[in-house]
Amino acid sequence: MLRAIELILERYFEPITLSALSSEVYVSPFHFSRIFAKATGVTPGRFLTAVRLFEAKRLLLTTSLTVSDIVCSVGYSSVGTFTSRFLRTVGMTPTEYREPEVGELLVARSAHFQRLPSLRSLREAAGSTRPPLEPGGGRLTVRVDMPPHATPANLLVGVFADSVPQTGPVAFGSVAEARSADLVIDGVPEGTWTVIAVADHGSVRDAQAGPAFTIATALATVTEFEPSEVTARLRPPALTDPPIAITLATRQSLADQRALTAQRTQLRAVA
Repeated sequence: MLRAIELILERYFEPITLSALSSEVYVSPFHFSRIFAKATGVTPGRFLTAVRLFEAKRLLLTTSLTVSDIVCSVGYSSVGTFTSRFLRTVGMTPTEYREPEVGELLVARSAHFQRLPSLRSLREAAGSTRPPLEPGGGRLTVRVDMPPHATPANLLVGVFADSVPQTGPVAFGSVAEARSADLVIDGVPEGTWTVIAVADHGSVRDAQAGPAFTIATALATVTEFEPSEVTARLRPPALTDPPIAITLATRQSLADQRALTAQRTQLRAVA
């Protein structure tokens, strides 16, 4: 499976098929799909899509390439199809994704790249970019277990509708310099959700002590009138983890920021 994932990471921009991947590792397509899903939690197709979208987001945020060039470089042939799919899954257009606020509030995890927004940005996001919640909502307590020898970390815990999310959480919480602790998240809608925890040990980590970045994923069922609990056991990222890059910014927060900028420009012009 590690060899198959390496092939996906090396050739994600090519038209990779299930048959081609399974033949590379000398198993049948059916057996390959079954053991791949067991190892990664998703199908080979979903893993490939996650890699392509991760790379597209990275290029949008870190390069000046045109959207058309990015589309071709991540394995899509139609700009229109890619833009429609991106808007549907991410919640904003590729052009909107290049707004500074998107990069400032980016949460990314992969085997080779990790990023967490600053604590100041997380606190501001909690009040300004969180999507509207359903009336009521429940309380979810996430018990975060740090790995052995890990130093305290800046921690973000998000509640997502998908195990490989492409858009922001329905609710989230953060804490600075955390050790193993309970984090309470209020206003979580009823239902079964994927809880993803991301911890950045870098700012408070000794070079010889533990991993610089740890992650955890767990399922939680939330009801409106009963407190819910789930345990998230942090560990270093692995190659078998589907890459994730989500922003806590939303289309509404981007529109609000543009309106504020325009208002300030008009005030300066009047002055």
